[in-house]
Amino acid sequence: MKNRIVLALASLVMLAAASSVAGKSPQHTFELGTNDFLLDGKPFQIRAGEIHPGRIPKEYWRHRIRMAKAMGLNTIAAYIFWSYHEVEEGRFDFKTGNRDLAEFFRLVMEEGLWLFLRPGPYCCAEYDFGGIPPYLLRSADLKVGCLDPHYTAAVERYCRALAKVIHPWQVT
Repeated sequence: MKNRIVLALASLVMLAAASSVAGKSPQHTFELGTNDFLLDGKPFQIRAGEIHPGRIPKEYWRHRIRMAKAMGLNTIAAYIFWSYHEVEEGRFDFKTGNRDLAEFFRLVMEEGLWLFLRPGPYCCAEYDFGGIPPYLLRSADLKVGCLDPHYTAAVERYCRALAKVIHPWQVT
């Protein structure tokens, strides 16, 4: 079970290479080896720093990414805050301002780095309500973070919407 969890999280690592800026990732593989992560079959050590696109003005993204690269990092880790992208129930915004995830992904790739996404639904990053949308609190009997059917339906809706944005960039 532990290995499957690590592999599932690691599968969200995405490629950052100039050849993939058009939104089409070159074919790469990422897997869990006996003692290492394997990128295209070779040992790969993730050296990551956090940059959360929702917290930094879009105009500064490239600068921050370059600073991370200058520190010797090869990966940007990024929380995607659910509540930041679904402000109103059922209405998602992944394209405007700091919400433009495809642009953030493209910049990371242009700078030759990898991206490790942490999409939630809960984010442990000192973010209000863990990034879970407050509209869920309208239901007094809702239980967040468990198998409550109203909660899981909202999570599934978010995951489906986010998956459409992430899919073209994902490494297998």
